[in-house]
Amino acid sequence: MSKTKSLESKKNLEREAFYEFSIGVRLTHWIRAIAIAVLIVSGFYIAYVFVSPTITPEPTNFMNAKWRAAHQIAGFVLLGCFIFKVYLFFFDKQSRLERVSVRDALDFKVLIAQLKYYLLLSPKHPHLKGVYNPLQFGSYVVFYIALFLIILTGLVLYVHVYHEGLGGLLYAPMRVVEAWFGGLANVRIIHHIAMWVIVVFVCVHVYMAIYNAVRGKDGAVDAIVSGYKYNKKH
Repeated sequence: MSKTKSLESKKNLEREAFYEFSIGVRLTHWIRAIAIAVLIVSGFYIAYVFVSPTITPEPTNFMNAKWRAAHQIAGFVLLGCFIFKVYLFFFDKQSRLERVSVRDALDFKVLIAQLKYYLLLSPKHPHLKGVYNPLQFGSYVVFYIALFLIILTGLVLYVHVYHEGLGGLLYAPMRVVEAWFGGLANVRIIHHIAMWVIVVFVCVHVYMAIYNAVRGKDGAVDAIVSGYKYNKKH
């Protein structure tokens, strides 16, 4: 009996390596993560100055300007990551499985099975055609909508401070966007709301990634580092 259990346990641990995420997806993920971290910290500073420079006779400690510079640089990095990720999703050959995830997201049976798995009502993770389950895919849709809004509103705020170069080029279209949102005050509110949506998403995302990696024992976290996930052999 114990020998049978041992064989079953060994069989359950048998895995096959599966290349899930390309180098482009992985680099975009980590660069975007760093940019978001910088944006959150610097954004809090811009909204509420919690550190002040030492007062000197000469105006040399431009701390606020440095925080704003960090915020703007990270913002444009995030914009670049957003555009590149959208390109990868629609045109990258290796990202085909991400596109296939749309089918799983629209499959009600897979959604119910996924809910049962997360609620500990089922020991088996539903078989997916793509890389994201319905709840993951839905949360990513919300995340990218929030990213789009925070980038768009960030550009509106940017052109109100910088009127030359890129700021001058974007000034006219961003003023139109500002009018769509109902004015600069609303733009700031939407910018802050989008930030909180992203903060909540990041917290849930990290927790669920670790949860799935520990419970599923499939290297779910490893995949975004090495590109490989280890699926159970069928």
